[in-house]
Amino acid sequence: MILSPGEKIHLAIRRGFDGDLRRHFVGEVIQANDSIARVEGYAFILDSALNQFVKRPDKRTRLIGLADAGNIINILPSEVDVDAVQYRMSEKRILTVTDNKTFCMEINEFGAGR
Repeated sequence: MILSPGEKIHLAIRRGFDGDLRRHFVGEVIQANDSIARVEGYAFILDSALNQFVKRPDKRTRLIGLADAGNIINILPSEVDVDAVQYRMSEKRILTVTDNKTFCMEINEFGAGR
């Protein structure tokens, strides 16, 4: 099994077309097998007017295809507080995802300065 219950992930869903929404998901694996995972966490959608990811307030359960080429999955450290995760622009104008505690990861969705 490639993912195990209790692991925390960051999922970026590749856009198929220019106009598609930019969607990300951060959550904890509840159950998984070789091809699919049940993950509980939060959806983030890009607000193009503000050019920033906005966290949906409700916790969701998603099924994620592990063999889907449209899914980019990052394994997060076990100490990440999924409930506290948010997106921030760093001082260097690089988009990051952080729990404002010990975890901070650069997101190359836009590159520097966007």
